[in-house]
Amino acid sequence: MKELERILKALANKRRLAIVKHLKKAKEATVGDIAGEIQLSFKATSKHLGILSAVDILEREQRSLQVWYKISSAPHPVAKYISNSLE
Repeated sequence: MKELERILKALANKRRLAIVKHLKKAKEATVGDIAGEIQLSFKATSKHLGILSAVDILEREQRSLQVWYKISSAPHPVAKYISNSLE
């Protein structure tokens, strides 16, 4: 039950939902790309990405100096349902 609460809290934010929606469309993106897409500062975007990664909604990969994010390959069923509900 605690895990479900953490997932729902992570997704209960319009910026984080916008990030998930963007990554569903783009498949993967850097922090800078995501920040530009959702019109938010690099620092704030990075914080939101950290929250989504902490609950395994997103996966991160360090490539050289950039960090790339994508939707987790095995998300919690609730997170998968919510992300599939985004247009």
